[in-house]
Amino acid sequence: MPFNAGPMSLARRSFRLLPIAFACAAACAAVLPAMAQPVPSQAEPVVISGGGVERRAFETPYSVSIVGEEELRNAGPMVNLSESLNRVPGLVANLRNNYAQDLQISSRGFGARATFGIRGLRLYTDGIPATMPDGQGQVSHFDIAGAQRIEVLRGPFSALYGANSGGVISLVSAAPSANTYAVDGDVGSDGLWQARVGLEALFDGGWNLRVQASQFNTDGVRPHSAAQRTLGNLRLGWVGERDTLVLLLNSVDQPAQDPLGLTRAQFEQDPFQTTPQAILFDTRKTTGQTQGGGTWRHRFDDAGALRESVLTLYAGQRDITQWQAIPPATQLNPRHPGGVVSFARDYSGVDARLRWAWQGAGLIAGIASEQQGELRRGYENFIGSGASQVLGVTGALRRDEDNRVRSTDLYLQGEFELGPTLWATAGWRSGRLSVRSTDRYLPNGDDSGSLSYGYNTPVLALQWLPTPDWNLYVSAGKGFESPTLNELAYRPDGSSGFNTSLQPQTSTQFEVGAKWRNDGLGLGVEMALFQADTEEEIGVFTNAGGRSSFQNVGRTRRSGAELALRWQPAPQWRALVALTSLDAVYRDAFETCAALPCIAPADRVTVPAGNRIAGTMAQSAFASLAWRPLPATELGVEWRYQGDMPVNDRNSDFSPSASLVGLRMSHSMPLGPGTLSLLARLDNLTNRAYAGAVIVNEANGRYFETAAARNALLALRWQAPF
Repeated sequence: MPFNAGPMSLARRSFRLLPIAFACAAACAAVLPAMAQPVPSQAEPVVISGGGVERRAFETPYSVSIVGEEELRNAGPMVNLSESLNRVPGLVANLRNNYAQDLQISSRGFGARATFGIRGLRLYTDGIPATMPDGQGQVSHFDIAGAQRIEVLRGPFSALYGANSGGVISLVSAAPSANTYAVDGDVGSDGLWQARVGLEALFDGGWNLRVQASQFNTDGVRPHSAAQRTLGNLRLGWVGERDTLVLLLNSVDQPAQDPLGLTRAQFEQDPFQTTPQAILFDTRKTTGQTQGGGTWRHRFDDAGALRESVLTLYAGQRDITQWQAIPPATQLNPRHPGGVVSFARDYSGVDARLRWAWQGAGLIAGIASEQQGELRRGYENFIGSGASQVLGVTGALRRDEDNRVRSTDLYLQGEFELGPTLWATAGWRSGRLSVRSTDRYLPNGDDSGSLSYGYNTPVLALQWLPTPDWNLYVSAGKGFESPTLNELAYRPDGSSGFNTSLQPQTSTQFEVGAKWRNDGLGLGVEMALFQADTEEEIGVFTNAGGRSSFQNVGRTRRSGAELALRWQPAPQWRALVALTSLDAVYRDAFETCAALPCIAPADRVTVPAGNRIAGTMAQSAFASLAWRPLPATELGVEWRYQGDMPVNDRNSDFSPSASLVGLRMSHSMPLGPGTLSLLARLDNLTNRAYAGAVIVNEANGRYFETAAARNALLALRWQAPF
């Protein structure tokens, strides 16, 4: 077994700062009692949901982080998850500063290969998946301003959420607690402005309502990167004697320009320029999504061990049209799908489970079914020819498909007391995923096809709680990640038909962790060592002209360590430190295309074993220190370090590392019948020019997506009762 070397072999792979940090954490336990004044006992940790089992975050036998409401509000304009999630160890959440693409998010290296959207992670809003059955996810509709908290689960137990769950990000909305209305306004650098209105109301009979709408605008960091986002969310709740009902409805509309990435030469010449092709082809994207769903919980008070039932239903539609910078000459190839991508996607699902509890044991059993239907079309991005040719428009049809994906899972999770301080947690998820594509555009060959996968993902953890302040655990599990519809669309040899040779990737994961807290000192420390070995890793074979094909590249390994430290030495002071070390490498050599048509051996290049997985960050860190000199005023300083990232599997180039400093100030005061809250931020204080994200394996070498220069934000929020 690859883990035979034990935890010490993993620690030796940790980057240089991490052993120092671990030593500091141990030293703190001995030194801090003499340094710190005792503070009042802090509130109980937030209750989190993991695979359906509600437990306090500290007591879980896996790595889970909570980003609370105050942290979300202080992190920025509450538009992107990247504002707040970089304080979570093990997680990379990079803002591309390109709203035509989604965030670049990976968890312990899972999801790093995504060139757009989010892959390999399970995303949820109030229990409703934002990840499709094939593994593609989006977060543009996340209502961060209405969130109570965001939960981030990493490691083996992510597999309890089903296929394509290398990590889990779950947003939990805040339930109304009073009759209030609010008006928000934000202004910032690069033409940023945002307006938001909200209403919360409590009604007789246990009903409550929260409605929120916002309009966000930005000119963008670079030319041709402007974007708008109109977001609306409605939450209707009802609480009865034994029942709880939450109904959700949200809608998002987001047109955005696409500045494309920059080559290394362009980035070094002027990182804030825009590739000429983006202007020439007017590259852009429009996104619209409407989604509704609900969760009904029923408590059984007279059914013996049966304690609760939970039923979640949801349905939605997502429409996307994207105009790309693909030359007309490239589209002369009869197999080419064109330079405009357009699809209408319908999706729906159901999740039902029961929970039993006995003395010293608990069990959850459930069934989940998800489906997506997608009408996908491709068009030429030009009309006419010669001097009369017009680029950046919707031209002739080149692709017309009906794609269907369905998954059905059965799952079990139980916890058992083995002794006064020893617990076991086990789970099993078994499912089947089917994919079918019907090609209705046949002049370029029939690309129809179907595939079906079965999978089983068991997990197991042993947990020792020697005192109320210590939690030691070891966990293991199996993971499963299917190819997405995009990855199955084209065969590597260029022939027609589904990419039936592409196999799902599977992983074996291990984690060893420790959690320690001392409420009297206001101190909490969490540490974890992890390793994930993957078979049949999915990687890029060709990527050019808007058409990508994928292959299985053999074995990979992701191993490393995480440290999170929270300290409140006095009521006025709070500190946070998060460090991550990740060694994500290919364990087998494989071939990839260096040039098209990739038929002759000279068109290929060998990626050697030992290369880093593209898009992964070997080192990352976050630290913050906050001071509250007055009850309504807080000053904070933040520091973030992101290590370099390989831009492709060949590791021919890397994004440069960056060390960033930010300042913030928040203040609240009475104003009229309500309260005015102020947030001011100054980020990238040293005005560092760096790449916030990379487009992995981009065939034109346009890998680099520039981050914002020094930038400021002023956010105002007025809330009043009625």
